[in-house]
Amino acid sequence: MLEDNKSYLKDLNEAQLNAVIKTDGPSMVIAGAGSGKTRVLTYKIVHLVNNDVDPFEILALTFTNKAAREMKLRISSMIGESESKNIWMGTFHSVFAKILRFEAHKIGFTSDFTIYDVQDSERLISSIIKEKNLDKDVYRTKSIRNRISSLKNNFITVTGYFSNSELVDSDNISRKPETGNIYKEYNERLVKSNSMDFDDLLMKTNELLNNHPEVLAKYQEKFKYILVDEYQDTNNSQYLIVKSLSDKYQNICVVGDDAQSIYSFRGANINNIINFRNDYDSVEIFRLEQNYRSTKNIVNAANSVIEHNKNKIDKEVWTDNDFGERVEISSNQSDIGEARGLCQKITSLDNTSFSDIAILYRTNAQSRPIEDSLRLNKIPYQIFGGVSFYNRKEIKDVLAYLRVIVNSSDEESLKRVINYPARGIGQVTINKIIIAAQKHNLTLYETIKKHKELLIDFSGSVSIKLQNFIDLIDVLKIENQKLNAFDLTKEVIDKVRIIDDLKKDETPEGISRIENVQELLNGIRDFIEDQKELVESNDNLSEFLSTVSLSTDFDNNNPDEDKVSLMTLHLSKGLEFKHVFIVGLEEDLFPSALSYNTRSELEEERRLFYVGITRAKENLYLSYANSRYRWGKLIYCEESRFLNEIDKEFVKVIKPNNFKPSISDYPKKNIIYNPKSNLKRISKNTSVNTNIKINVSIGDNVTHEKFGLGQVINIEGNGNDTKATVKFKKFGEKNLLLRFAKLNKV
Repeated sequence: MLEDNKSYLKDLNEAQLNAVIKTDGPSMVIAGAGSGKTRVLTYKIVHLVNNDVDPFEILALTFTNKAAREMKLRISSMIGESESKNIWMGTFHSVFAKILRFEAHKIGFTSDFTIYDVQDSERLISSIIKEKNLDKDVYRTKSIRNRISSLKNNFITVTGYFSNSELVDSDNISRKPETGNIYKEYNERLVKSNSMDFDDLLMKTNELLNNHPEVLAKYQEKFKYILVDEYQDTNNSQYLIVKSLSDKYQNICVVGDDAQSIYSFRGANINNIINFRNDYDSVEIFRLEQNYRSTKNIVNAANSVIEHNKNKIDKEVWTDNDFGERVEISSNQSDIGEARGLCQKITSLDNTSFSDIAILYRTNAQSRPIEDSLRLNKIPYQIFGGVSFYNRKEIKDVLAYLRVIVNSSDEESLKRVINYPARGIGQVTINKIIIAAQKHNLTLYETIKKHKELLIDFSGSVSIKLQNFIDLIDVLKIENQKLNAFDLTKEVIDKVRIIDDLKKDETPEGISRIENVQELLNGIRDFIEDQKELVESNDNLSEFLSTVSLSTDFDNNNPDEDKVSLMTLHLSKGLEFKHVFIVGLEEDLFPSALSYNTRSELEEERRLFYVGITRAKENLYLSYANSRYRWGKLIYCEESRFLNEIDKEFVKVIKPNNFKPSISDYPKKNIIYNPKSNLKRISKNTSVNTNIKINVSIGDNVTHEKFGLGQVINIEGNGNDTKATVKFKKFGEKNLLLRFAKLNKV
């Protein structure tokens, strides 16, 4: 039932109202963060229906099914379910799939065509690579699929690819000259099987509208009113379809925020929203600038950051909310100190549920020290849109090697690594080993080692591969007797060539996996340093693996418990939390070192920071580390330029008493520095002073980087062997060697 007297309009502020009641002609709604964008889009559709626009003539395009569902529910409650069902509303892909089903016969398909998901596409591409006898280590399935996806989203057909010398040359240079032929074969197989992939839903719609003017005219007439959500995220193909459909009546309303355009790596083109006013005559622009989400200090901090971008649409976001607390910027000795400080802040927050808290980071690998610290402090958490650190595939692969080295009877770990990276030991061979092991009552490892005397039916080449695998493990077992956990793991990664294997995947996900392996090494280095402090310590591999097992067990506890959310900044878009922590604000990390090539890349990093800032409702905590490990080497870091772009009146800076770390704080070899800093490189042979760094007495109150506040209750020994027993408030008594202990007097 239609709402009477347009009472819903009373819910809108003046800017929202003006955007909603504009029914005819092209309009653009620039919606600042937290300004009620979804409400405007929803109410505008309701207003069109209440002004006698037939719901059948309205097309509303969103980027997520979640957004479409929420809008449908709200519209249904306002105009009635029977009317709301007549509106064509959904994601670009779902709406265009619907059109293609109606018109499939015009482009050589039947209406019951199959839609391939990503896994289906990868399986088909993998088959083609195999059939063409191509090197699968060069022609990586995911990489080829991403390449084809990018071509399709830029509306580049197979013919268009082969006629573009730059594209062909690019693939030749990257040693993938068969890319075009794979693309051709892939498309032909899809057509033959009456199938389309996700990208075809856009590409084929474009082809349909371009090559069949009668179809274009039909849908131009049908969709007299078009609304597009998150217009800043549209790619070239989506832009062309919307432009074609709206060309006749030009009753188009796009809603978005150029300051939140952060998906160029997926093909999004910020210029679609920047240049919208050039595509239509007499475009009316509405600016939603009142933020209902955040405090004044947070809003003003965000404004001062985004002001540094040149390619933007001018707007001044403001709020009537309280000033609130200033944005807190904290500097930390290390990434471990950063994680500890974050946990201390979380436990100090009053009247707060864990679900009100989000921790945001630039790369997935950064979650490791944060997860370790949260577990240590018994703070429940969840990884949003991802997997906790020690459960990520690449981490489990490395850990499986380590487990086999420590315990060769661990059959699950052995099965995981026997053919990773691929060494030509297939499932048929593994099945024969399993059967022989059961027959002779041996472990898999023993069976492989004795496979010749057991007369198992293996070809000569398979026998050699099995022997090479056993030889590799045996060498690493010997190394394990001599090396600590860090050096042994580094040896495993090098000898097995795990990084070489991961480098073959050039996608952002592939890069992330390499960063995760790097962070595993950093975690092992931290473990060794922690062990040095303890009087009864053990830095071998078995002890580390025990620690990891306890960590992964923690992940399975309390599945329904109230939890802190951890996620990348990209995944945070569209969400909001009372308290937001953004960590790792250092040059080369955020902004990413990969963003320095062009202004547009750096500006997208700044927009990503803006998105992170504007997730916060009440409190925003920004932090950086003065040092962190990369590949187990200590690097001194420079704070992010973005921090200096926030006007000082909106922030308060927190620096610990021991803010400037000294070389003696880190008794490690191979210390290197960020080349941007002015610090000199230290030679590998430089001796490091390991004398006692702090003189404490019984009764002294101290702080520890990992264990927090405590009191010295006993001291014994002399010189470098001096030990202190410290009773920590949260972790009880610890016996520490003072020459390594990370203690500071309070």
